[in-house]
Amino acid sequence: MPGTVLLLAAAPAGKGCLVDAASVLPVLAAVPPAVLSGTDTANVVELADPLEPQAVLTRLRAAAGAPGPLTVFVTGQLQLDRRQRLPHLALARTTPSTVRYTGLPWHWLKEELRLRPPGSTTLFADLHADAETWEWLAANRLDSGHNNAVYGRVAPPAARRAVAVPTYMRAVATILRSGWRPPVEQLHQQALARIAEEGPGIVLTAARQPAVPPAPVTRPDPHAAITAAVQAGRHPDADSLAAGHERAAVQAHGAGSEQALHWAEVRADLAMLAGDPVRSCRAWMLVALARLSAGQPVDAPAVEAAVDRAHHQWGQIRDAEEARRTGPALADLRTRVPGRRQGALDHVRRQLRQLQTQS
Repeated sequence: MPGTVLLLAAAPAGKGCLVDAASVLPVLAAVPPAVLSGTDTANVVELADPLEPQAVLTRLRAAAGAPGPLTVFVTGQLQLDRRQRLPHLALARTTPSTVRYTGLPWHWLKEELRLRPPGSTTLFADLHADAETWEWLAANRLDSGHNNAVYGRVAPPAARRAVAVPTYMRAVATILRSGWRPPVEQLHQQALARIAEEGPGIVLTAARQPAVPPAPVTRPDPHAAITAAVQAGRHPDADSLAAGHERAAVQAHGAGSEQALHWAEVRADLAMLAGDPVRSCRAWMLVALARLSAGQPVDAPAVEAAVDRAHHQWGQIRDAEEARRTGPALADLRTRVPGRRQGALDHVRRQLRQLQTQS
């Protein structure tokens, strides 16, 4: 099965830039796609110094939805938003005061990769941190999801103001230009050896990601079974499996528990994968309302993500009557949860007005 490769290099323009992220793209682009992916053939998507987080999210979502192995190469710098102190990948327009709206929240990347089959996703990262983010990383891990293999490093702030070179990713690309891709752990170690004199900073490996207790041998991974059903086109079966786990989680932990909400989110994603944006939109709205009812703030990442996904799915509804029927509830929810996308509430209201004029 063909692989997919996403090359993402991002850094702020101007004096806020810590690393010349885009300088590594020509080196990576010189590597044959099959070598980048580790598959016989591969499709490559390249994003150089993107401006808008939503545009990156759209490309990331498309790559994550592609069948076959996915390899993501991310080069750039991390910054914390001042309100929630969550890490973001800084984009071209990002400044310390606007990172919440102009940067790509790191948890967006994790969310988009969440439903991919275990073992099918590899992330290479060469990231540079400012002083504030470096301090945050001393007490927090950069979570990329338990299903994903993660390799790379986070470099500390430079002793003096200078634009750094992404040496780890350059080392990876140089090794791959030989035309042979070693096993990813070996590739990672070889790249670290080439930059050993710099000091590794914080090394990212699959083992550093938050561990999930292994399932008993006699109980198969429910996510793997659901993924297999989706890949086989058995969407009702996939939803039925997820619904059973959701009911069990509600009975064991309560309707507002993270366990139950996780399965509600899985079902919302499954509706999207089945090509049913109406059901997906309504499911995401219910998730958002459940989180709000549980006392989560309107700017909590999980709440904002649920509303953003509901909004996106509403935009995919082609039946005008269904869109008219669902739109007011989304507008009410957008009033409570405006999210990071500027003008999102106005967009819903404008679309609703247009729908009212359609017969």
